Amino acid sequence: MAHKKGTLLIVEDEDSIRLTLRDFLKRKGYEVFVASDGVGAIKHLLDHTIDIIITDYRMDILGGDYWVRFLKRYLGDKKIIITSGFLKSDFLIPFPVLYKPFDYTELEKLIAESLQAE
Repeated sequence: MAHKKGTLLIVEDEDSIRLTLRDFLKRKGYEVFVASDGVGAIKHLLDHTIDIIITDYRMDILGGDYWVRFLKRYLGDKKIIITSGFLKSDFLIPFPVLYKPFDYTELEKLIAESLQAE
């Protein structure tokens, strides 16, 4: 069995993005968990050891500023990448941000760089 590159958690409320991104990253050798909102993400974080969280900024359930504040306060030691097509310019995001639409290979490069930085 091939060695996994890392364990990722994708938090994205848009089904098509969440599932195609999951499939792309699995083909690249990552172990991937998915959640459609912050609540589902917390369940995975309690059940699994996650190396990197890739999360959408704007989600209906536990998203936006509160989700980012939660991540910073309780998961500040984790590697986190925010994806967004929308951000409030007056709110400082303390994590790398990848703006939609983005190329999946661009995200995969950012993931690989984050894992190497350990």
